[in-house]
Amino acid sequence: MKRLFGRQAPSVPELNTSSLPDLIFTVLFFFMIVTHMRQVDPMVSYRVPQGSEVQKLGHKSAVSYIYIGRPTSFADSTVTYLSATGEGFCLQLNNRLATVSDIRQFIAAERERMSSEDQGRMTISIKADRDVPMGVIADVKQALQQSFALRINYSATEK
Repeated sequence: MKRLFGRQAPSVPELNTSSLPDLIFTVLFFFMIVTHMRQVDPMVSYRVPQGSEVQKLGHKSAVSYIYIGRPTSFADSTVTYLSATGEGFCLQLNNRLATVSDIRQFIAAERERMSSEDQGRMTISIKADRDVPMGVIADVKQALQQSFALRINYSATEK
C-alpha cells in the first residue's frame, strides 16, 4: 500500500461472492413459480368494451375463455359470422377456431380437465369485440345454456 504522510492508505475489503449463485437461483425459481404463462394464443383480435360495474374474477382455475372477434392475419378465417356491415367475426375455443355447434364439446372437455371443486364454480368468460353483433353473442349464450354452463362473464375494461 502507498503511504501518504506516514500513514497506510485505507484498503477496501474484498466482496465475498460465494453466496451469489444461490441468490440468483432463488430469484429465478421465484419468478418461475409466480409467472403465469399464457396457454392460449388469441387467433382473433378484439377490442374489449368498457363497463361501469367491473369486478375481478375469482378462482381463475375454474374460468374458461371464449374469444369472439375479427380473425388475425395468421388465423384460418373459414369459420366466420358476417355482421350487417359485412365484417367477418370468428369464434375461438382454446387454440382453434370453431363454430357455435362446437361449444358443447368444448364445455365437456373443460369440465373433464377441472377438479371436482372447480366444476361447481365453472365460469365461462366471453372476450368479445365491442362490434360483434348481439346475435352471435345470443347464439353462444344459447349453446352454453344447452351445455349447462350457466355462469357467464363478459370481459370488459373499466370506464
